[in-house]
Amino acid sequence: MARIGIHVLGPLRLEVDGNAVRLTPLTTRLLVRLVAADGEAVPVRQLRRDVWGLADEPRHQAQRSRNEVQKRVLELRRALDPAQDGTAARLLRTEQQVTVGGAETAYRLAARPEELDCARFTATVGDALLAPPATAAHRLAEALELVRGRPLAEVNGEEFADPFIRRLVTLQDAARRGLVRARTELGRPDLALPVAESIVRDHPDDPDAARTLESLRAALRARHGAELLRHAVPLTGRRVDVVLVQGDVFEQGDANLVVGFTDTFDTDTGEDVVISRGSVQGQLVDRLFLGQRRLLDEKLRAALRAVPPVGTESVRAKPRGRRVRYPVGTTVAVPVGGRRVFATAYSRLGNDLVARSGRDDLRVSLDRLWDAVALHGQFRPLAVPLLGSGLARVTDLDRGQLAALIVGSFVAACGRHSALTPELRVVVRPDDLAGTDLTPVERLFQGLRGAHDTVEATADRE
Repeated sequence: MARIGIHVLGPLRLEVDGNAVRLTPLTTRLLVRLVAADGEAVPVRQLRRDVWGLADEPRHQAQRSRNEVQKRVLELRRALDPAQDGTAARLLRTEQQVTVGGAETAYRLAARPEELDCARFTATVGDALLAPPATAAHRLAEALELVRGRPLAEVNGEEFADPFIRRLVTLQDAARRGLVRARTELGRPDLALPVAESIVRDHPDDPDAARTLESLRAALRARHGAELLRHAVPLTGRRVDVVLVQGDVFEQGDANLVVGFTDTFDTDTGEDVVISRGSVQGQLVDRLFLGQRRLLDEKLRAALRAVPPVGTESVRAKPRGRRVRYPVGTTVAVPVGGRRVFATAYSRLGNDLVARSGRDDLRVSLDRLWDAVALHGQFRPLAVPLLGSGLARVTDLDRGQLAALIVGSFVAACGRHSALTPELRVVVRPDDLAGTDLTPVERLFQGLRGAHDTVEATADRE
């Protein structure tokens, strides 16, 4: 038997054994009309009215009407059953109904739930709304992925389809609200927010939806500090957000952290000579390791054992700090307090104890960073400071350009890794905000959305 897929949660799409099947406009309307009957048989006269838009004809012309309907039914059966293995007979049944005027031919679509997306959607949402939060969130998201547009789009607004469409639209709305509720209960307002925004767009006069949206935004502001921008990475089939916030990277308690290092992975902040105590690298010891530099050193050494060094300085050449050098881009995951600190070497510490870096060094380090996050990040949010804006400054880029470089590199990595992080959070220090123009990041996302929309439109045409 052929594998059938009838998709009506959006423009009609018919698939047979995984291959799209093209139907003529009238045959498309015929199939949609049978789906709208929700398993009931539809008489030929009703099909003529609803599919062809013709009023009842005199009895002497009834045979011509039946012939026209039978022609389209035969065309639909051939589309459903190209191998003629009996699939069409099972799916599209001919019945006789007894009426006052005598027996009348009727047709019934007898699709199995797994063959009809609206049936799968209905069953999945019904079960999910009664499930615990984690199960509900997973299954509701799975169900909503089936929706590609307005149900039964070809017959939207027609009287015979209105009850069926209203039921599906109402169920879709219940699924979205249930998903917001489940994700909120799971402590993920960041994932609930885009769903809540879509509800408010569709129901601008709904006070409950507006209150829910504002409460989610307030929860995110309280968690992350003041948001500067938020954009979804344009991906198909998954949600990944990029957020820029003003705040303290060490206060992002729900997230893994990124800390920039030099190629020697120094941690000595004594007298602010090797490492500045005020830098993110310098604060790491005090903020997360309670001043126990030796503990951080031990974890770094353990993580670096698998990384071949590129050289070792002599005591004479570099009397202070560590002397073993690692490749720029080396990134290691340091566990601390149930999360990960990703230490990434994006600069070279000269023997004069001055750190130097450039945009190419930063690009290499970011590529290695995303690979490490995909491997060790456990799919948690990731908080990143503005790498390259501190003492190891990338001098040819301002802070806004640095943010765009970090975000652009991350977006590219999302194409390589299917499970990287649900959220990249770039943290800008409040003191740096006045000197940070985020226009380059906004332009980046504007270009990404345009390119994504073009690809999607091309795919739809094909």
